[in-house]
Amino acid sequence: MASFVIEGGHRLHGEIVPQGAKNEVLQVLCATLLTNGEVTISNIPNILDVNNLIQLLRDMGVKVAKQGVDTYTFQADEVNLSYLESEEFLTRCSKLRGSVMLVGPMVARFGQAMIAKPGGDKIGRRRLDTHFFGLQKLGAAFDYNAAESIFKISATHLKGTDMLLDEASVTGTANIIMAAVLAEGTTTIYNAACEPYIQQLCRMLNRMGARISGIASNLLTIEGVKELKGCTHRILPDMIEVGSFIGMAAMTGSEITIKNVSYDNLGIIPDSFRRLGIRLEQRGDDIFVPRQDHYEIESFIDGSIMTIADAPWPGLTPDLLSVILVVATQAKGSVLIHQKMFESRLFFVDKLIDMGAQIILCDPHRAVVIGHDRNFRLRGGNMTSPDIRAGIALLIAALSADGISRIHNIEQIDRGYQNIEQRLTALGARITRIE
Repeated sequence: MASFVIEGGHRLHGEIVPQGAKNEVLQVLCATLLTNGEVTISNIPNILDVNNLIQLLRDMGVKVAKQGVDTYTFQADEVNLSYLESEEFLTRCSKLRGSVMLVGPMVARFGQAMIAKPGGDKIGRRRLDTHFFGLQKLGAAFDYNAAESIFKISATHLKGTDMLLDEASVTGTANIIMAAVLAEGTTTIYNAACEPYIQQLCRMLNRMGARISGIASNLLTIEGVKELKGCTHRILPDMIEVGSFIGMAAMTGSEITIKNVSYDNLGIIPDSFRRLGIRLEQRGDDIFVPRQDHYEIESFIDGSIMTIADAPWPGLTPDLLSVILVVATQAKGSVLIHQKMFESRLFFVDKLIDMGAQIILCDPHRAVVIGHDRNFRLRGGNMTSPDIRAGIALLIAALSADGISRIHNIEQIDRGYQNIEQRLTALGARITRIE
């Protein structure tokens, strides 16, 4: 198990470029299975989850060729369907959350799919009901082997229909879209997720010949087509990295420029940090975060304590609440952090409390942060990263802390952040990786 050793208290300075969006690339990689044509994807981040999915596609028989530092071509013209029933395939799926999005393309194009119950971050229950409900509405049948945690999905004929999703699941919406594009007739999806990742997937599929309308809304209409062709596609910058770097600059009292952020696709992320009192400027497609010795959390108009909560897009992404919580520990004022979507994502706060943060964990979904206003710096600590987003939040805390911190299980951070210690060291951070 690898670890980071961090010497806190150093200001950062310079420019940093966010990687390609992890959540988007996992979707569009699965979408390459919908055609036998060649698909070229650029701005692919070099991170563990993405690399594992690319290798899984290779082992399924997809022809994968690296064309540049972050550009690959994919051609799924000779998929090995028998491999999908192998123990090796199912074991690997169980360790990769994004593998669940193989189901929609495989059922749509080949009429069958098998997948083990996917793993991923331990952030609470992440049910798959929305995925299978949507596929069933399109005409697929599924069988769940509870003893082995294996799903088997099959369909001889998918047919478009109307459906109302019980939750605006991003991966569930993606799976249903990828199945519906090759279904006969028209599919209408109400309460669809509309995150930029979903918008990007829809635009890519339309370039491949799909007919999807309502993009960027929660009502999608999909007219099925008989086949799709190849295309080229570029991944958006990762909005979670952008938010992480904003928080990192504020927490460490640093001045940095975040380059090429695709500002128009960030939604309310910049304003969410402004509510904590953090100044940031849009400069073209860059974000400049000036050095601030103090930042003060806003209160509501009636003077009551600020609440920051996650919500389906265009609300605040839950992936940034861990970062916002950490940044609030050095603000002036108090804030209630309400993590509505996952019940275990706040359980890392005990590590921050050990570092000296003033946090009241009300229940699995809510925490009150009482900011220090930099009158007291966090102490370096010894901690373990429980998931990707808590991992980066702990790293931000360690960078601002007094003394040496150690973060174990950093493979969790590697799953979502590309060469993070090298990129931050270039800004002046003191981080050492210990294998």
